[in-house]
Amino acid sequence: MLNLPNADRSVSAYEIRNAPIEIGKREAKSFNRIAYAAAHVVADPLAENDPWLAPAIDWDKTLAYRHYLWDLGFGVAEAMDTAQRGMGLGWVEARELIERALKEARGRPGALIACGAGTDHLTPSPEVSIDRIIAGYEEQIEAIEAHGGRIILMASRALATAAKSPDDYARVYDRILSQVKEPVIIHWLGEMFDPALEGYWGAPNHMAAMEVALGVIAAHAEKVDGIKISLLSKEKEIVMRRRLPAGVRMYTGDDFNYAELIAGDDQGYSDALLGIFDAIAPAASAALAALGAGEEQKFFDLLDPTVPLSRHIFKAPTRFYKTGVVFLAYLNGLQDHFTMIGGQESTRSTLHLAELFRLADAGRVLIDPDLAVARMRQVMAVHGVSQPR
Repeated sequence: MLNLPNADRSVSAYEIRNAPIEIGKREAKSFNRIAYAAAHVVADPLAENDPWLAPAIDWDKTLAYRHYLWDLGFGVAEAMDTAQRGMGLGWVEARELIERALKEARGRPGALIACGAGTDHLTPSPEVSIDRIIAGYEEQIEAIEAHGGRIILMASRALATAAKSPDDYARVYDRILSQVKEPVIIHWLGEMFDPALEGYWGAPNHMAAMEVALGVIAAHAEKVDGIKISLLSKEKEIVMRRRLPAGVRMYTGDDFNYAELIAGDDQGYSDALLGIFDAIAPAASAALAALGAGEEQKFFDLLDPTVPLSRHIFKAPTRFYKTGVVFLAYLNGLQDHFTMIGGQESTRSTLHLAELFRLADAGRVLIDPDLAVARMRQVMAVHGVSQPR
């Protein structure tokens, strides 16, 4: 039993109502979809550092979390926005994270991992040339490929700032895709996740931008494993999915509509590369295994209850969703504190965290309910919500 606040400033008693989904080890081959979980980074709360200026990472806990995801059958999408890339995690730290994670993956036969390469070591400015942006991508790709890593080609804030037309995007992607060693996943991250990426692909709206992206993919289809779009619009994703060249995958990044997009329709389906899979890993793993076994209704029965939780975690301002992801990891005992690099634990309100707890219970993703209640009581007490004795 614990007390949780309500929007009218009242406080109500709350008891766990749902049994958690049982965690079971699985291999990716039990899924009939490729499923990457974009993994978060665990901070070191006892480090002597200024959290706004210098990230401190608990490497042991961070890497253990990757093994937790691999154990559930997921691939790991490394050093992406879920890992606070560009919001506390810079390229220097991301490079070390990638090197460490790739080493861990090599010790696990069949472990799937792909790593984010971008230009976040460049300061966005109209003065940054397209050639410098190309060189920036090349620098990060070379660092990842030197350790045997596959590439997720992240959207570039520097390119969004410097590009004067769609031709500048085509020039950058043509150059990069002509050089990569293995097919990449292109990541189109919408402005709701990162306001600095508004107008990406040099077009005024998403549908016009899609034409530019499709042109780039068509010109280099043999170098593109797939594209992940994070626009929070199932309609736009389906339109683009149906126009991709044969053999190029659509990886849903839609944290609002993932269940139906992964299930698909009579014209195709989406694979997945999702930040929410970090938070709902047991439920998502069980659901994907059910889908792989041909049990579509069970897939929806397991995954549908997690959708309200995901929509809450990713509510506007969407870029602050990492706070909810880390908070769930704390409640579930996967890390022993609720501290984030960059002090990002402060980006969501007490009311937001209270509703997250209720929705996590409804989605059956509180792994150990007794532990979750004990930790939630402490968090609420610190935030001024008195708890029953």
